[in-house]
Amino acid sequence: MTGTTAAPPPSAEALIAEYDAERPARHLSGALSRAVTLIALGLSLYVLWWTFFPGSVLPYRMLFLAVVLPLVFVCYKPRRKGGNGPGAVDWALAALSLAACVYPLAVFDAFIRRTFDPTVLDTVAGAVICLLVLEACRRTVGWILPAVCLLFLAYAYYGGYLPFDWLLGHRGYDLDRILASFVMGTDGVYGVPLDVAATYIILFTIYGAVLDHSGAGRFFVDVSLAAFRRSRAAPGRTVTLAGFLLGTVSGSGVATTVSVGSVAWPILRRAGYPREQGGGVLAAAGIGAILSPPTLGAAAFIIAEYMEVGYLTVLIYALIPTLLYYLGIFLAIEIDARRYGTRAVAVAVAVDAPRLWPLLRRFGYHFSSLFVIVVLMALGQSPFRAVVYATLLAFALSFLDREHRLTPLRAARALAAGAMGVLPVAVTCAAAGMIVAVVTLTGLGLKASSLIVGVSGGVLAVTALMCALAVLLLGLAVPVTASFVIAAVIIAPALKNLGVSDAETYMFIFYYAVLSEVSPPTALSAFAASAITGGDAYRTMLATWKYTLPAFLVPFAFVLTPGGAGLLAQGTAGGILFAAGASALAVAALAAVTGGWPAGRSGMPVRALCGVAAVLLLFLSPGPVLAGAGVLALAVVLHLVLRRLSPRASPGGSPPGSVPEGSPSVPEGSPSVREAAPSPREDPAAQEGPP
Repeated sequence: MTGTTAAPPPSAEALIAEYDAERPARHLSGALSRAVTLIALGLSLYVLWWTFFPGSVLPYRMLFLAVVLPLVFVCYKPRRKGGNGPGAVDWALAALSLAACVYPLAVFDAFIRRTFDPTVLDTVAGAVICLLVLEACRRTVGWILPAVCLLFLAYAYYGGYLPFDWLLGHRGYDLDRILASFVMGTDGVYGVPLDVAATYIILFTIYGAVLDHSGAGRFFVDVSLAAFRRSRAAPGRTVTLAGFLLGTVSGSGVATTVSVGSVAWPILRRAGYPREQGGGVLAAAGIGAILSPPTLGAAAFIIAEYMEVGYLTVLIYALIPTLLYYLGIFLAIEIDARRYGTRAVAVAVAVDAPRLWPLLRRFGYHFSSLFVIVVLMALGQSPFRAVVYATLLAFALSFLDREHRLTPLRAARALAAGAMGVLPVAVTCAAAGMIVAVVTLTGLGLKASSLIVGVSGGVLAVTALMCALAVLLLGLAVPVTASFVIAAVIIAPALKNLGVSDAETYMFIFYYAVLSEVSPPTALSAFAASAITGGDAYRTMLATWKYTLPAFLVPFAFVLTPGGAGLLAQGTAGGILFAAGASALAVAALAAVTGGWPAGRSGMPVRALCGVAAVLLLFLSPGPVLAGAGVLALAVVLHLVLRRLSPRASPGGSPPGSVPEGSPSVPEGSPSVREAAPSPREDPAAQEGPP
């Protein structure tokens, strides 16, 4: 023994700050923390007031950014390492951003009239705002998105030097005209993306913060632990359900992964999950937060604005694909439970409510505000007012729980937390708006569409594949919101030109933007999960990718096939049920392909048949679906016959890291795993395997 003490495991807050690009990196304290909280509280109250007493759109967006930018420079470090408190440069940038953003408001009418003939001061103020937005974006989500914005800026300025008859050539614009398009109107920095952040997104982050402070987050984890108790796949099901429920609160893949993982990893470990596969389950469930209604992701709100439809319509579009996503994860978990020989783990979730129904009777009211949002929108209320009413309901219901009642101080902190949660999304949207302005100014969207369609030969399947790859690659570099916005203005026209509807096009892009979060080599949720489990980060990423792989093919179904609209809940009830059923079979077939262990080890012939069946089923036409169902039935029969003929695998033949079936489980009534199980860094048994 050396006498040294092992370093304590990182806290959930530290992991979120390290792996989630959309969380404040500084931990402020003292008078500065109170001042920032007060400003954030004021922003939340202003947004809530504006919801019921709206005014002119552009001044509202300008004032919103005038508060957001200074907060970013105070709350985010310029570098990951360095002092925790803001320095002189941070204060200078905060003051400069406030002055630059307030200037247009001080001379608003004259400022707007000078859009096509800006003064020198207008140009300087516009340049300062753009540079500050890019720096704020760099601090929150990294340097790649600002670099992409500068690349588009260079194209707008230097593209005029290209021959006009070239595909990417344009008439050319000087710097004054470009900057005017960025900051002197409802395009660019103050365009639709920022408007979505300043209306939809901040209201939902406020709602999520109030719900979390009222104890809903703890309840969602507890009810997930209580829902699945004794089957050997129960721990994986628990994690998935908890990720879905917590997603309604956090809306962040990394934050949900860390919140669930800190509680559920000891359960997965004791059930027999290897580190990488356990981390893959955590990350896949966490990514589902971006797909969890009623919030979905920020891009879903932008879809509603682009299509000029109600947000409830977007929720309906997303319903079946989201269910298919979780179906794929659940099936993969069932397969891996057999593959790794996991065992049941009994969990006591609370002293006074160890079972599901007592827990629901005591704290089930936390679900009510979620239903209220959907019901109010169905009754014709705007999403803004619906979420405000749901927030008020969550506040009122918090007084049913003595521990989590929202006293004035706690309520103020919740409102401030909601405003702080929107900061990185807001600057991302402002930066993405600059890209939209360039595309609109130069006509780049139509040019890129012509290029994609020309390269693909006008074949829809090839075009869709190229678009999917483009969105995935884009998502590796920038956050989901930004990748969706960029793809919506550059890539979407290619699909629309080939007859794909707006709904199918935007939902196709949305799901691939979300799935880029689990695509190697930059899956941040998988990195966060590996930090919790102690597993190898790259293998955890591949395990996450395997769990979510069936979801990668589902979006093709509603783009490539005539019946694909049924997956977006459009058309007749029969058509919707047919599309949903065929797609569910396709997801099951794909899960068998990636898992390879539905009821025992399956060889390549069985997996190949399942792959063929999945492709046929995703065509969603009666002929291919019948053929696909027949091939899938043949694969099932072949698998059962081969399994019956093959010798039974010995316990020693279990894959590495598995626990033989029949190992003793935790006795009923034992202490909660959350309290009793040591952390992976404290448990010597958990130190085996990859570092």
